[in-house]
Formats: sequence, structure tokens, C-alpha cells
Amino acid sequence: MGQANIGSHGSRSRSWLLAVAAGAGLLGFMLDVLADDRLQESRTAIEKWVETRQLISKTRGDWQTDKETLEQMTALYERELKSVEAQMAGVTTNNSQVVKEMAEAEALKKSSNEARERAVQFATELETKLKRFSPQLPAPLQDIVKKDLARIPADPANTKMLAAERIQICVAVLNELDKFNNAVNVFNEKRKNEKGEEVAVQTIYVGLGAAYFVNETADFAGSGTPGADGWQWTNKPELAPKVKSAVKMYRNEETARFLTLPVAVK
Repeated sequence: MGQANIGSHGSRSRSWLLAVAAGAGLLGFMLDVLADDRLQESRTAIEKWVETRQLISKTRGDWQTDKETLEQMTALYERELKSVEAQMAGVTTNNSQVVKEMAEAEALKKSSNEARERAVQFATELETKLKRFSPQLPAPLQDIVKKDLARIPADPANTKMLAAERIQICVAVLNELDKFNNAVNVFNEKRKNEKGEEVAVQTIYVGLGAAYFVNETADFAGSGTPGADGWQWTNKPELAPKVKSAVKMYRNEETARFLTLPVAVK
């Protein structure tokens, strides 16, 4: 009995010791595992810390670079802004100048239109007078100015001819009239005698106010004056000697001297 108890007690002791040993082994293993886990965590933490420091350093470097770039861009934009502001100021000034020039142009246009209207009116009045006066011109002078007179518009109100050109035509006619009026002119013409026969004569025009004619044999002579429907001619044989002498003096065939010829004033 006593042995059996001792044996049984011994068996329990060995079992407990084995359990303790097993527990100690497990604890050691667990401690080793925990130690490995902590080491891994520490390594991971250190790696994260290093990575974070690198990221912070990189971010700081990038920010410094970006800051410099931003500062440069800001300076550039400020210069461009100043340039744009200067240009805008110039545009404002130019706009003021443009407005001024436009106002001047409008005033000039208005003045030009008024001048054109006056020129058209002047040309129309001048053309009307020349047309009315042209039948009273000596026949030789009518031949001289007929081309210019033909260029005068038939309907001044609907003509496309510029006023300047119309005035130029009138001035050309007036120049010929003035030239004729301030000179003594001799032309070969024909006049009808008392029998109604046409006789070759030489007519001497003294300006636009008087004229005298004589034939080659000096037996047919007379005088002429302008009228509303053209020149009016009167036969005056007694004027033949003086008119003949006047013609010769004109041609330098006689010495120049004073001659008295009748002038009809109307």
C-alpha cells in the first residue's frame, strides 16, 4: 500500500515537472517570438521614421524649389502686368487721340460737303450764264470754245461730272473770252451785200463789243455789234477806207496810227 502511494506520488511529480518544463519551453518560445515581433516593429518604425524624414526633406526641398519658381513667376507676372498697364494707359491716350481725330475728320467732312455743294451751285450758275451768253459771241470765238461748251452738262442736276471738272471747263471758256476781249482780232468771213450775195470780207473785232468788215476791193464795208440772238451787221460803205487801213496796220502792211471808227453802245 505504502509503495503504491509513493509510486503514485512520484508519477504525479514527474508529470508536474514535465508540465513545468513544457511551460517553460513554451514561455521561452513565446518570449523569443515576442522579441522578434518587437524587433520587427522597431525596424518597421525606424524605416517609417527614415522614410518620413526623407519625405519631409524632399518636400522641403521641393517647396524651396517651387517657392523660387513661384517667386520668379510672380516677378515675371508683375513685370507683364506693369507692361499691360502701360499699354492700357497708352491705349487710353490713343483712344482720346482717336476720338479727337474722328471729331476733326467729321468736321472736315462736313466742311468738305458744304464746299462741294457751294462748288456745284457755282458751277451750275456759271454754266447757265455761259450757255445764255454763248449766242452773243462772235462766230470765230464760238468756233474756238464750242468743244468746251459741248462738254457742259445738259442737265446739271443729274450729271455725274464732278463740280471741279465742270468749273474747269467754264474757266477754260472764260479764259478764251478774256483773251479775245483784250485783243484786236482779224478773221476772214462772208457777209451779204444789198443784193443778198455773200461777199468775202475781212472782219476786225475790237474785243467783244464792236467789229468792222471790208472786202478786198474796199467797196463793201460795215460794222457789227453783239445782240441777244447773235451779232447784228450793218452795211456802211463809207467806213471802207478806214477799215481797210486798220486791217493793213494789223498785218503790219501800214504804219500804225490812230483811227476813228464809230461805236454803237447798247
